[in-house]
Amino acid sequence: MKKLKTKKMKKQDYNECITVNATAQETFKSINSVSDWWTISFEGRSEKLNDVFTVRFGETFITVKIVELIPYKKILWHVIDCNKHWLKNKKEWKDTKMSWEISAEKNGTQINFTHIGLVPGIECYKGCEKAWNFYVKESLFKLLTERKGIPELK
Repeated sequence: MKKLKTKKMKKQDYNECITVNATAQETFKSINSVSDWWTISFEGRSEKLNDVFTVRFGETFITVKIVELIPYKKILWHVIDCNKHWLKNKKEWKDTKMSWEISAEKNGTQINFTHIGLVPGIECYKGCEKAWNFYVKESLFKLLTERKGIPELK
């Protein structure tokens, strides 16, 4: 009897790609201006390699270290601590990474954002997917196209 071979489907990390009418330099600077598009509750620095910052959403906090920084091309954040108070596993984001790849296109600049480790099946996926969709496709997009993002105000 032959055994049926099955391929395990790789869970896909959250990914969103947008194109903005801005330069790669403006895009890079805006992504690093975390309090202008993610949340105004921001502590630390987010401009240079090895900078560490914390964002807060009420009881929830996320502490990030910038582990890769290629000006105008790529930013990689590593979550070094977090407390997602509404989850069973409050540290679910710890050791996940957020990759921002920036590339100049004919019609503007493309941002390819991937949250490595945020995959379907983990507890926060649906809520976090919805939040990232808003922060990347609406708030960061507005910051780059209208000069005013929609950061969380608490």
